[in-house]
Amino acid sequence: MAVLLAPAERSGALAPPRARVERRRPAWLSVPLRVLLPALILAGWWAGSASGALSPQVLAGPPKVWSAFLELLGNGQLVDFALASFTRAAFGVALGVSLGLLFGLVAGLSSLGEELLDSTMQIVRAVPFLALVPLFIAWFGIDELYKVLLIAVATIAPMYAYTYLGVRNVDRKVVEAARGFGLHGFRLVLEVILPAALPSVLMALRVCLSISITGLIAAEQVGTTEGVGYLVTLAQEYNRTDYMVLCVVLYALLGLIFDALVRVAERYAMPWQRQVTIR
Repeated sequence: MAVLLAPAERSGALAPPRARVERRRPAWLSVPLRVLLPALILAGWWAGSASGALSPQVLAGPPKVWSAFLELLGNGQLVDFALASFTRAAFGVALGVSLGLLFGLVAGLSSLGEELLDSTMQIVRAVPFLALVPLFIAWFGIDELYKVLLIAVATIAPMYAYTYLGVRNVDRKVVEAARGFGLHGFRLVLEVILPAALPSVLMALRVCLSISITGLIAAEQVGTTEGVGYLVTLAQEYNRTDYMVLCVVLYALLGLIFDALVRVAERYAMPWQRQVTIR
């Protein structure tokens, strides 16, 4: 089969460059596009509940969930439960992310650190943290320490893995150039290596925050008298599907808050990555 070539390709010469006009969407269109799919899901849920296609015993409709929200907000339980869950998640993530970042830096910067830490961290990564719930209850009881440590264990391995890879992928020429300008030790890590590995670190933070929601759900199922997980337990006992759906919405909002915090950090820490490669 014959292949037709352009005149420039047949002669071996390069074609003259064509001007590339970048087309940008209006800035105001970004928010409607982000909420479009959730709005369609909400509309379908509302229509299914209103038409009777979705039984209230299976899935409560938006009006009942809204009524449950107003009920809990009015008696003050919603704010107390949400703050309790947010506090547990924040402390657990802070501990797990800090240790994962430290271990990832140590293992990524030195062969000795990798030999000492990597095998242990791979074991932690391979063991499902949900399998540790009975052991943690036996070791630490059912107080706040158990919940915070469970969330920390859930988040330490992703932060370690992404940080380790980010540090190992730093261009060695950049490091040698920084050493040539007199940067060594802690300043070299803080001013050159860590900023170069920042995309991997922030991606790890986003993954850790998502996983922390799962750890929070597991932690709040045992020995809790306040928190969104405790609300889930009450909803199961009394078969309140409106409370169950409300808890799902609260966990989703908590995840959106975490993701928004990471996006703000990315915007200020890496302003050069605001645009995607191909639009």
